[in-house]
Parts: sequence; C-alpha cells; structure tokens
Amino acid sequence: MDDLIYELNVLKKIVAVNTDSLTKIGYSECAEIIAEEADKIGLEVEIYDSKTKSSDNLPRPNVVATLNVGAPKTILAAVHYDIVPPGNGWSHDPFTLTVVGEKAYGRGAADDKGAIAALFGAAKKVGKEAKTNFKILITPDEEVGGELGLGYLINDIGIKGDEALIVDAGNEFLSIGASGIVTGTIVVKGVQGHAGYPHKALNALQGIGHLIVELDKFKEFREKKLSKLDAPPESIKDKIWGRFSVTMLKSGIKSNIIPGVAELTFDMRLIPEEDVTVAENELREFLSKVDLIGKGYKIDLKVAQRGGNYYTDPRLPFVHNFKECVEKVVGRSMPLAAELGGNDGRYTSSKGIPTISYGPIAEDTNFHGVNEFIWLKDIRVVRDAIVEYLKVG
Repeated sequence: MDDLIYELNVLKKIVAVNTDSLTKIGYSECAEIIAEEADKIGLEVEIYDSKTKSSDNLPRPNVVATLNVGAPKTILAAVHYDIVPPGNGWSHDPFTLTVVGEKAYGRGAADDKGAIAALFGAAKKVGKEAKTNFKILITPDEEVGGELGLGYLINDIGIKGDEALIVDAGNEFLSIGASGIVTGTIVVKGVQGHAGYPHKALNALQGIGHLIVELDKFKEFREKKLSKLDAPPESIKDKIWGRFSVTMLKSGIKSNIIPGVAELTFDMRLIPEEDVTVAENELREFLSKVDLIGKGYKIDLKVAQRGGNYYTDPRLPFVHNFKECVEKVVGRSMPLAAELGGNDGRYTSSKGIPTISYGPIAEDTNFHGVNEFIWLKDIRVVRDAIVEYLKVG
C-alpha cells in the first residue's frame, strides 16, 4: 500500500464529497478539489461548465487536466466524478474512504473516483518521461447520460485527441467496442369502457398482453444478430449479440374501467457495428405485422433514445500497444472484447477518435450497490499500465 499513498489521499478527498448525479449537490466542490490536485502535480487545468445547457441551471463543471510534453500525439483519458445515491445498509460511512486489507470502501471508490486517482497517479509518476501528451477529462453526469459531461467537452468545446481511453471500465478484458441502444414506448390504443359492458369496449391491456407474447418472436430475431467482436469473458455467447427486453408496463385508472390505452417500455441493445436506423425500422416493420391492428387496435412506437454503439479496429497500433502495456503489468494475456452495455466512448468514437476502455472497476466491487469498494491492486495496475503506454508514445 505504500506505493499508493498519493492515490489514496486523492481518493479520500473526492470520496468525501457527495456528488450525487440526481441532486448535483457536490459537483462544484469536488471539481475544485480535482482542479487543485491537478495543479499540484504540474498539470495544466481548464474548467468548462455546461450549466447553460442544463435544464435545471445547476453547475456542471468539467475539469480538463493536461500533461503537455510537446509531443505530436495526444491521448484523452475520460473519467467521471458523479455517483449514484449510496442507499442504506453500509458497514462503513459511504463518504469516508475506509481501507480494510486490500480494499478501499466508499461510494464512488470503484465507479469512478478510483480511476481519477489512478490517472493522477500515472501523470505524477510518468512526468516528463511521457512520449505523448496526456489529457485527462474529468466530467459530471455520466450516470445520467454524459451529454453535459464528456459529450459537452467533445461536441461543444471541441476537445481533440488522437486516441481515447475510457477509464470508467473494468479490467477483465480490454474493450474495443460497446453495444448501442434503442429505448422507447409502444402504445396500444383500444376503446375505453365500463367493465360491466366489455362488449362495448376494446381492452388495450389485453391487447398489449398479446403484443408482449408476440414480441418474444422479435426477441428471438434480435438474438440471432451476432457481432464480429467477441463478447466479454464468461458471457453466454462467444460474440456480442442483439437483445430486446420489455422493461415496464403501464395501463388502467380504475378497477371497473376497461383501459383504452396501454403502453410498454422496451430496451433494445444493438451490436457494435449495427446501423441504428435499420434496427429501429426492423422493429417498426415487426409491429406493423402484428395482428392486433386487424382487431381494431392502433399501435404507436415512440423512440426515446437511440445509438451509442461503436467499435475500434483491433489491428490499430493503439490497441496493440496498449494491450502489450497492460499485459506487461498484469503478467498475463489480456483478451479483446466489446461490452454488452454502453459507455461514454460513443462521444469520442463518433468524432473518429480510436477508442478503447480499460479501468479499475472489477466485477465484484459492488459498484452502484451497498459497500462499494475498489481493490488497491486495480488502482496500481491501471496506473502502471497507463504509465507504460505514455512512455511508449
């Protein structure tokens, strides 16, 4: 633990600030601490607040900390300081970093404040030995989509780089892509009526129940879509696959009223190389053929969110060289795979920046749960792998 004194000191300071992504109460305080720490180790510091683009007019400070060695190449490293609420039942105060053995407990210790500590540790350790410029992007609001965080820095401020590393990630594999998403609601409309006279109504709830059964066929259709990229280790399939899930259901206002409207919420996951418009149109086509329409029902699809999938060519020198650096530090082969979920890499990849993900969030660290912790060894591994890469250039 002696070689992590600096990193744990940084982590202690930022875990102590409640940066709940729902209330935003500690954003400014945490960003100020981060900026001060960056300045102490000689990084150039800039702060970009996306407050004016927010609907609540609350501060959204994005901290950009740069190790500029005058190199022709710049790597971006993206992390976030916002967290989810801690919940109840903790064995330790969630806002007091508590080290027990090889674990450091605290809300955000793994997701994603430990990564901030690892990046600052890497910048401090490598110093002027770096062969590439190192730009650390420390953002808010990742837990709620990232549009005012990394999205703001990339799309509005125009932060540029030659490569991007998403450190809000796990370390079981080196990620070279992520799944995309289409979410929304499917509304089934019938005719509202009195439950004593069902023959005069058209029950939208029964209609949507039939639709849910029919959607199993679409789910099977989605699952046949296989990516050329490997799935994470221990997945149920070798390759990333398409997915479709019904996640919420809403209908009815009173026990003796037959509902005229019912709606379900869905989550459709795209493989990394899939065209989002094609996927959405496939869903629309499927819905148009469901026999509910012939029975007098109307079906309406409303899409709420779409896109976000991406992948990086595994043959690129960036992938090969970073993989070698990780393997040198961990002493074993590191598999390449894509993620079943999504991440902020969609913002950098959309600008043509080769993007990979590797970070200290091990699967067993209770991130988003009670008693979240980070393994000390994972802070060390991520820090040292990045140092190795910065020395290679």
